[in-house]
This record gives sequence, structure tokens and C-alpha cells, in this order.
Amino acid sequence: MSQQRRIVVLISGSGSNLQALIDARNTPSLPSTDIALVVSNRKAAYGLTRAANANPAIPTAYLALQPYLKANPTKTRQDYDAEIARIVVRAKPDLVVLAGWMHIMSERFLDILSGDTLLDDEGEKVSRPIPVINLHPALPGAFDGANAIERAYEAFQKGEIKHSGVMVHRVIKEVDRGEPVVVREVEIKVGEPIEAFEERLHQIEWGVIVEATAKVLDEVVPVTSV
Repeated sequence: MSQQRRIVVLISGSGSNLQALIDARNTPSLPSTDIALVVSNRKAAYGLTRAANANPAIPTAYLALQPYLKANPTKTRQDYDAEIARIVVRAKPDLVVLAGWMHIMSERFLDILSGDTLLDDEGEKVSRPIPVINLHPALPGAFDGANAIERAYEAFQKGEIKHSGVMVHRVIKEVDRGEPVVVREVEIKVGEPIEAFEERLHQIEWGVIVEATAKVLDEVVPVTSV
């Protein structure tokens, strides 16, 4: 019997990439792996429903930035990121996967997960660094940040690029600049509408996010018999 590895997935929307991870858990593509928690910063995110409908159901948590700041007038965006980090750490993950998480994390989040910053006022901190990876719908060094699909499609129409792609990269303090874990090129076909390109790209994302999650998990907690 193998030791179960634990991941926490952060989402903001429909959760199609989360669904790919749900479907792959405990299969040869992602062996001995549980999704310990799904966190959303949007209450209406359908990914929360996907988690609840999974068999077995996956625990979920919701915390949005603006309601948090309104309820805590003395707090800052960095305090919000620290609270997200606490929610994540309490689930005891071996890996955190940002799968359509539409919020740029501040250094505070990463510093808590790396163990460089205390988790709380009691002096607690993570026992070992927790790696964080992010899915981004562009190739390394191209179209960092928001609206990458639309920007790549527009650049293709102008003849500036011949193709785009998707990657999963390690999360560092510079947005979308961490070391790539898995990269795939995605063709943009002449004359195709952006919706068709986006649909093909998303289908490739589903495989990439599972492959990258398995790759990093194998580095952190190799599958072993206990």
C-alpha cells in the first residue's frame, strides 16, 4: 500500500482543470494522490460544485478579497494572502496547485509556504517548504499575466507569432516567471475563431496540469510502499 500524497487546489472559476485532477487522482496518471482541499476566491465558482460532487467529496473553502477587507478594515491585501496561506497549510498539502486562480499572490503567501515567515502569532511555521505550481495559458516568457489567450490570438492575427501554448510553472515572486515544469505548444489555425482556439488550448491544459502535478509530487513525495 502506497503513502497518499496530498494536494490543495486553488480556483476562481468553472474548475475544468480541477476536474482533470479529480478524474486523474489515484490513477496511473496521478497515483496515490488525494485532493485534500479546494479553495476558491469566488463564491459562485462552479469548481466548488465539482469538488462537492466528486466521489468521495472534496472539502472546500471560500474566501474573497474584497469581503475580507470590508470585514477587517485594518487588514491589507497581504493579510488576505496570509489568511489564504493559513487555510492551505492547515490542509497539510505536499503541493499547492493554482488551477485558474485569478489573484496574484503577494510575497506573504509564498513566504509562509516556504517557511520563511511564521504562520501565526504563536510562532508556528511549516515544517518543510510546500511547493506551488501554476497553470498559465501561454509559453514561457510570452504573455505574462491576465488575458494571455486573447493577447496571443491577437498577436497571431498580426503575424507576430506562429503559435502559442500552455505551461505549468513553479510560482515565484515574479508573475508567471517561475521555472517551467511542463510546456506544450498549441497551434493557432488560420481563420479559426478565438473560441475554437481557446477550446483546443483548454483540452491540452487538462493533460498538462495532471502531468506537471505528478512530476512535482514525485520530486517531493515519491510513490513508495508503506
